[in-house]
Amino acid sequence: MRAAAQRTAIWIVLSLLFNLVVWKIRGPDKALEFLTGYVIEYSLSVDNIFVFVLIFTYFRVPPMAQHRALVWGIVGALVMRGVMIFLGVALVERFDFILYFFGAFLLVSAWRMFFIKQEPKDFGQSWVMRCCSWAIPVTPVFHDEHFKARVNGKWMLTPLALALIVIDVMDLVFAVDSIPAVFAITRDPFIIYTSNICAILGLRSLYFLVAKMIDRFVYLKSGLAIVLAFVGAKMMLRDVFEIPTLLSLGFVVGVLGATIVISMIITRRSDAASRDSTP
Repeated sequence: MRAAAQRTAIWIVLSLLFNLVVWKIRGPDKALEFLTGYVIEYSLSVDNIFVFVLIFTYFRVPPMAQHRALVWGIVGALVMRGVMIFLGVALVERFDFILYFFGAFLLVSAWRMFFIKQEPKDFGQSWVMRCCSWAIPVTPVFHDEHFKARVNGKWMLTPLALALIVIDVMDLVFAVDSIPAVFAITRDPFIIYTSNICAILGLRSLYFLVAKMIDRFVYLKSGLAIVLAFVGAKMMLRDVFEIPTLLSLGFVVGVLGATIVISMIITRRSDAASRDSTP
């Protein structure tokens, strides 16, 4: 936990230093856009962590192997998000009205996150797992931190490789929410991609920090839903009135900070009450 907290702080500081470089090169407006995009992406990446915990639990991935899976998962996420951002920017430049579809999609995502309880996922029955099992032989046994192993003279994927594939697919699903959210702040591909990069690079350390405290953040999903709803409404109403980027940043930080503080207070009181009731 201590090492994870230190590395998380280092990644945040590096991102803020890069923000200063953006300020110096591109000016204060672009720096503010980067900071707002970074905060949105970093906060939405916490939602990835909830799913990563389920994936590693389902595949029973040993702690040391989780490090390697996250590293390669982040590499895959950087490539996939770069492609998605390039396509998204091209679509927005050619069809400006598509921002309304992005906004509507974010509002629907916020509604589902807020009101619909997510059932535990059975990753073994997903189409990704079925395709992998059909196309490539898979060994049920872990082989240290390797993604493939030679068993009886035949190359086979290990459960760690399956966990990595599911992680990349789930990150792609989450990117469908998070990338349109940044389009509400800016259409500059440099700002969009670099804010994504900085958020994703800190995800590995953030995972090992948050995974141990995940039961504490009982209201964080509600806060993320409010952020998505705000960003979606900002995109839908952009022709009616323009919400300043600084106000957007303040709203996002305020909502996330409030939900985290409330979650910690409520869970601490619940723990204290349960200890007092224990004979």
